[in-house]
Amino acid sequence: MRIIAGSAGRMAIKVPHDVARPTTDFVRQAMFSILGERIIDARMADLFAGSGALGLEALSRGACSCVFVDESHQATKVIRQNLETTRLSGGRVIQSEVLSFLKKDQQRYDLIFADPPYAKHPLDTEHIGKLFSSGLLLPRLEKDGLFYAEVAKATATPEHPDWKLMDRRHYGSSAILLFQAAELAE
Repeated sequence: MRIIAGSAGRMAIKVPHDVARPTTDFVRQAMFSILGERIIDARMADLFAGSGALGLEALSRGACSCVFVDESHQATKVIRQNLETTRLSGGRVIQSEVLSFLKKDQQRYDLIFADPPYAKHPLDTEHIGKLFSSGLLLPRLEKDGLFYAEVAKATATPEHPDWKLMDRRHYGSSAILLFQAAELAE
């Protein structure tokens, strides 16, 4: 796995294989094409960060800061190594369960990325819907901010009255969803 573009473009990054399903280069390229110039000077959070590939790509492309959140010790260790290897500044790594982090966090972000484990069985947690229903995500987003989620292609788009789906695209077995606060979409 590598950073695609920006100041750390083409640099290889480590992936904690037993705790992460990293976003492919193709999906990351598509997502950052959609975001375009919005990434420059953005304050962001990378939830369920895994290897940190999304946040690292954003920092490489000009985001001013990124908070990487993952509950796995191995994942946070790898993210720290990746930040050191790529020499990207503005990264902060937090080992925490995502909802616990959001309860304590007081920052507001221009972009929030979430790439949780895919639900494989009907009883598995559907993380994006859980984030929406917690009410903890929207207060962390700047008024004109965007929330990006990656889910399995077969996953139904989570619905919540506070959120408006702006875009959904499929890439292989993945779907990327871009949400905005519903009040802004009206």
